Amino acid sequence: MVERSESDSRSLLRRLRDTLATPGGGQDRLDRITHLIADSMRTQVCSIYLFRDPETLELCATEGLNPESVHKTRMRLGEGLVGRVARTGQPVNTGNAPSEPGFRYMPETGEEIYSSFLGVPIQRVGEKLGVLVVQSREAREFSEDEVYGLEVVAMVLAEMTELGAFIGDNNNGIGAAHRFTVMFRGTTGQEGAAEGRVWLHEPRVVVTNPVGDDPDAELKRLEEAIQALQAQIEDMLEGSAAMDKEHRQVLETYKMLAHSRGWFRRMSEDIGLGLSAEAAVEKEQSTARARLEQSPDLYLRERLNDLDDLSNRLLRLLTGQGKDTGAELPPDPVLIARNIGPAELLEYGRALRGVVLEEGSVGSHAAIVARALSIPLVIHAARITTEALNGDLILVDGDQGFVHLRPEETVAAAFRDKIAMQAEAQKRYADLREQPATDQSGQTISLMMNAGLMADLPSLNGSGADGVGLFRTELQFLTRTRVPRRSELAALYKRVMDAAGDKRVHFRTLDIGSDKVLPYMKPQDEPNPAMGWRAIRVGLDKPGVLRMQLQALIRGAEGRPLSVMFPFIATPNEFHAARDSLLREMERESALGRTVPCDLKIGAMLETPSLGFAPESFFKACDFISIGGNDLKQFFFAADRENERVRRRYDTLDAAFLTFIEQIIARCAANNTALSFCGEDAGRPVEALALAALGVPTLSMRPASIGPVKHLIRRADLRELREIIVNARDAGAQSLRPAVTAYLANL
Repeated sequence: MVERSESDSRSLLRRLRDTLATPGGGQDRLDRITHLIADSMRTQVCSIYLFRDPETLELCATEGLNPESVHKTRMRLGEGLVGRVARTGQPVNTGNAPSEPGFRYMPETGEEIYSSFLGVPIQRVGEKLGVLVVQSREAREFSEDEVYGLEVVAMVLAEMTELGAFIGDNNNGIGAAHRFTVMFRGTTGQEGAAEGRVWLHEPRVVVTNPVGDDPDAELKRLEEAIQALQAQIEDMLEGSAAMDKEHRQVLETYKMLAHSRGWFRRMSEDIGLGLSAEAAVEKEQSTARARLEQSPDLYLRERLNDLDDLSNRLLRLLTGQGKDTGAELPPDPVLIARNIGPAELLEYGRALRGVVLEEGSVGSHAAIVARALSIPLVIHAARITTEALNGDLILVDGDQGFVHLRPEETVAAAFRDKIAMQAEAQKRYADLREQPATDQSGQTISLMMNAGLMADLPSLNGSGADGVGLFRTELQFLTRTRVPRRSELAALYKRVMDAAGDKRVHFRTLDIGSDKVLPYMKPQDEPNPAMGWRAIRVGLDKPGVLRMQLQALIRGAEGRPLSVMFPFIATPNEFHAARDSLLREMERESALGRTVPCDLKIGAMLETPSLGFAPESFFKACDFISIGGNDLKQFFFAADRENERVRRRYDTLDAAFLTFIEQIIARCAANNTALSFCGEDAGRPVEALALAALGVPTLSMRPASIGPVKHLIRRADLRELREIIVNARDAGAQSLRPAVTAYLANL
C-alpha cells in the first residue's frame, strides 16, 4: 500500500467534509464516507461502528462487508477487536486478525477473507463514540503514517457525530452523540427529587470546523493562541505570591505543559494532515486522555485534569467561546459540573432544581450548601459532563442517587408521579406545622432544624421546627477567599438570632478539615483525613481563629441566650479546653464592658465512640450533647461514609448501634444533660421513630424532613414501639428494622 502524504490526507479530509455537507439522510452520509475512506486508503473494507447504547456497538455502515449485516451486527464493549478498540481507546493494528486474542468471527459480515485489520477509536475528549475500521486481504500491518492518518479522519468523524451529522432518515437513530437515554448511578449527596433542564457549569467548547483549508493559517492561529495561553499562566504565576506552595506547583505544571514542544509539534502535525487548529487541540487531548486513563501510575492519571483544563483554555482562545456563552439559564435548571465550590453554588442559589457532580463527597462544601438550600444533589455521576448538553431533559433522584438523562417518556412519567406524590405529602405535612410531635402515649419529641445560611432561617417557622439544633458556622468561612472579620461574623450571628426570635439556635464552632478545606488554608496531605486534623483539633491548634469566632458569637448574641457546641470531641480534655476558652472570652468581654449572653449553654458533639465511655465528670460538665449520627456511625462500624462499597452495608437500626445509643441516652439522663440526635438518620422517619422510642428527646434534621417525621410520631405509640424493639433485641435479632417496619405496617 502506498503511504499517504500530507496533501493526500488534506485531500481526503476536504472530500470527507464535502461528503458530510451534501444533503441527504444520516445513513446515506455514512455509506458515502465508508466508500470514500476505503478508496482513499486503498483497502477493500471500511466500516463504521457506533454506540447504540453505552455498552453496545453496532455496525452502522460498511464498504466491503456484507451490506445485509448493517444494523444487525452488534457487539459488547470489549468484545472482539472492534470492542477492544472501543474499550481501551487505543488503535489495534495487525496483519493477521484471526490470530489476535479476542478475535470474534462474524460470518454474517463475510470478513473471514480479510487478514489485515486497523481499528481506531472515534472519540472526543475521552467520550467514546465508536470505532473506524479498515481491512484488506493483504496480510501486513499498516504503517505508522496510515494509522496516524486514520486517527485524523476519526477525529473529524467524532466532531461531525457530535454535531449530529448522521441524524436523518433510515439510520435508526444511530450515530447521533448525545441522543441516548443514559442513567447514571451516583451517590446521594442531598435527598429529594427534581426534573429540569441541564445547565452546564462549564459548557463544552463546540468545534464546528474540524477541517482546515489553509494549514499555514491554521498553524498561525494555533501559535497565537498558545502564546496567549502562556501569557495567561504567567499572569497567574505573578499573582501567586500569596498562594500556598501546592497552588503554585499546579501553576508551574500548567506552565510546563503549555510550553511543551512535543504538545505543539503533535498539534502542528495534525494541522499539516488537514485538521483545523481547534480539531488538532481536541485530537491531542483525546489521544492523551485515552492513554493516561489506562496508566497504572496515579500521578499520570492525575495529570488528566491539568491536560483538560489547559486544552479547554486553548480551545476557548481559538473559538472565542468563553465560559459565558450568552445562553440564558432555563427556568428549571439542573446544574451539571465536574465539581463546584460553595461560593459558586451559592451564586446560583435557590434557582436550581438540582445539582449533579462527577466528583465531590457527601461532606463536601457543595453538599453542605445543597443541603442548606434543600436542593437534591447526586455526586460521583461519572462522565456526565461529557454526555450532557445544555437543555437536555434530566431527572435527579437524590433519594436513590440515580440520574436519568434524556429519559424515555415512561420513565419521566413515573418520575413525575413520584414528585407529585411528594408534593402532595408536603401539603398534608404543612397542616401539622403548628401541632406538637406528640405520640399516642402523650410523649412529645422536640424537632429542630439544621441550618448554615441566612437563607435557611425562613424555614424555621414554615417547617414548624422548635429551633435550630445545628447551625453550621463553617459555611461563612468556606464561601470566602479570606478569613472573615470578627465584626462580619458577629453581625451575621446577630441576624441569625434576630431571625430565630425566641427559638434557640445551637451554634457549632468551625468544623473544617477532612473534605472541608478552606480556600485560604494549606491543604493537609493526610492518608485518612476523616480521622485526621479536623474540627476541634484545628480549633485548639489554631487558638486565634477559635477565640475570634467565640468573641463574634458572644457579641452577636447581644445579651440573649447563647448555645455553643464544639464538634468532633474525642476526649473530655478537648471539651474542657474548648469550654475554658469560651468562658475566658466571656470574662474578657464582660471586663471590657460589653454585654454578654444572659444564659450560656456549652455542649459537645458526640461523634466518636470513645466519648460514649467518657467519665461521669464529662457528662456533668456538658450542658447538652448532640449525637452526630453521620460520623458516629462510620466510626462505630469502621465504614467510610464516602465509600459506596461499605457505607450502605451497616444499618442504623443494627442492634449493637442502637444499644450504644441507648447507653448514651441513659448516661445523659442520669446527669441531667440535654440530648439531641443530629444527622441524616434524624430526618428519616423510620430511623427517627426508633431513636425517639429509645428515649432521644430531640431530633435535628433538614427542614423538609420535619413534616414526615412529625406525622409518623403522632401516629405511633413510642412506649409500645420501645417494647417491640427491646423484645426483638433480646430475642437475638441483629437488625431491628424488621420489627420496626412490622409495627409501622399495622398503624
